[in-house]
Amino acid sequence: MSLMHQVTNAFAEHGVLAQAIAGFRSRPQQQAMAEAIAGAIEQQQQLVAEAGTGTGKTYAYLVPALLSGGKVIISTGTKTLQDQLYQRDLPTVREALKVPVTVAMLKGRSNYICHYHLQRASLEGRFQSREDAQYIPILQSFAEHSQTGDKAELNSVPEQATVWQQVTSTRDNCVGQDCQFYKQCFVMEARKQALAADVVVVNHHLFFADVMLRDEGVAELLPSANTVVFDEAHQLPEVAGLFFGEDISTSQLMDLARDSQMAYLTLAKDCVALSDAIPPLEKACRDFRLVFQFEGARMPAQKAFAIQAFSERYQTMLEALQGLIQVLETQAGRDPLLEKCWQRGLALATLLEVWLKGEHANLVRWVEVFSQSVQLHATPLSVADGFGKQLNGQPRAWIFTSATLAVKSDFSHYQAQMGLLNAQTCHWQSPFDYAQQALLYVPEGMPEPNSIAYPAAVASISLPVIIASGGRAFVLCTSLRAMREVHALLKQAFETQGLAFPLLLQGESNRTELLDRFRAHGNAVLVGSQSFWEGVDVRGEALSCVIIDKLPFTPPDDPVLAARIDKMNAEGKNAFMDYQLPYAVITLKQGAGRLIRDEHDTGVLVICDPRLVDKPYGRRIWQSLPAFKRTRVLAEVEAFFAQSQSRI
Repeated sequence: MSLMHQVTNAFAEHGVLAQAIAGFRSRPQQQAMAEAIAGAIEQQQQLVAEAGTGTGKTYAYLVPALLSGGKVIISTGTKTLQDQLYQRDLPTVREALKVPVTVAMLKGRSNYICHYHLQRASLEGRFQSREDAQYIPILQSFAEHSQTGDKAELNSVPEQATVWQQVTSTRDNCVGQDCQFYKQCFVMEARKQALAADVVVVNHHLFFADVMLRDEGVAELLPSANTVVFDEAHQLPEVAGLFFGEDISTSQLMDLARDSQMAYLTLAKDCVALSDAIPPLEKACRDFRLVFQFEGARMPAQKAFAIQAFSERYQTMLEALQGLIQVLETQAGRDPLLEKCWQRGLALATLLEVWLKGEHANLVRWVEVFSQSVQLHATPLSVADGFGKQLNGQPRAWIFTSATLAVKSDFSHYQAQMGLLNAQTCHWQSPFDYAQQALLYVPEGMPEPNSIAYPAAVASISLPVIIASGGRAFVLCTSLRAMREVHALLKQAFETQGLAFPLLLQGESNRTELLDRFRAHGNAVLVGSQSFWEGVDVRGEALSCVIIDKLPFTPPDDPVLAARIDKMNAEGKNAFMDYQLPYAVITLKQGAGRLIRDEHDTGVLVICDPRLVDKPYGRRIWQSLPAFKRTRVLAEVEAFFAQSQSRI
């Protein structure tokens, strides 16, 4: 029986999925998507597939993938989805289909305890806090008894704990086969299992890091893979750009200095020259950071070069690094760790020299300033050529799927970004009844989005909507500054009017904890920015309103965007219509997608931005959203919530 027939039968009304999975119902969109993916696998084609929220994308690609009989790599946008696939969805579908496939999960090395660095940290006893020191016995016990060493399995040490940096390895500080714990290495064991498995679950960062750096194990997997599936594929252009470019940070130099200091103390205490060479590099990095006045600044390289003392301190930093390298070279033969530090230093010096020269025409150089560090980026204007080499290698099926890839069912923007010009494309609407379940409200009388009064207007518009919804709202902002301002204004208004809705703010704690608190309260208001625009699933009454402050256009002063606009305009293209607008539409669809998560959800989507109505391109934007009933009248919003409450 062909793969197509097997898939059709599996999704039938009384098929194996319906018989084996409680609550499973056959959906036409899901079956059509699964059949399209089966066809792409059989024909070894590229398929770009957008399916609205509620289609059931995961089962739609898992069923044909598991039935295909070949090796499959599934890449996700987040580790959360990666864990969900491996722990829940894959076992459920495999059991339903009764297929004897083996499954493995592979993460980046920073997710696995490193025996070598754990031992070193415990012996040296140099920790950033008392809590970090107290975690060491827990980590030692975990490393001794765990089968995987995956830190996601250890709930008693918070994911944000700084001790993780000391007890996991990086590509830079892993000593490889010279390590005394090489045979017990959790990273190597995970790779070994991935090579032997029929289905391997990775994430986008790992996939591209490996493809470019040949580091994490995927490069060994790819040659034998018959099918590669990218879920949350809308994230790929940005993630690929990180790895097809060339970046270096002062944090990497400081890490090298720290590791060199550790190596000096434990392995080369007789080498005074090594101890003397470290402080100048640390001071040079700190001095270079002080060249820039503001954290959060992003600027093109030419603007950075014009800053007083930039070139001088850059050169001082490079010379300090070269001084350390010279000393490390004399000690490299004493221990693998010292040799690794020397090799890292050489690689970092090359990156600093290459970034300064900026000889690659397809890379735009820019600088990003953080509170403690400076990141020097060289980002590709397009990843299409680099990724195209992967696509056109050995014949295999490539599946790209997400709820947000197209603009009004047009995939040309995404295809151009990823070099998928020959791909098949398909689009399926969400099975949810948006006209009955949801309302789109675009308020009247809003000022221009770049107005200084705009955040106050957003807060003012949001308040009566939040009151009508009984809290239960996300307020999503396009910048951290706007997020903080809107939150402060809402907090003041809640206090003035005696409103008891719990008010949460992105950054108060990690995203998982904030979402848990939001669900538990049942009437909370969460003000967030980029972290909450996607990958967040709050079903039921706890989230009944999503308020978006602005259309999510990338700021025009973004150095990479500015360079891409210049390049596209020089080629005679319309950069706004061909690039900026599609990007904003896809991002907006992600934010709007937080609202309706199942067939019983109801809610109101508020888009405060007047450009949705006032500008000629606004029509193209709202036509790309699901088929909401639309209004500009607050009274209709209040009536919608009153009616929704009466049905509960």
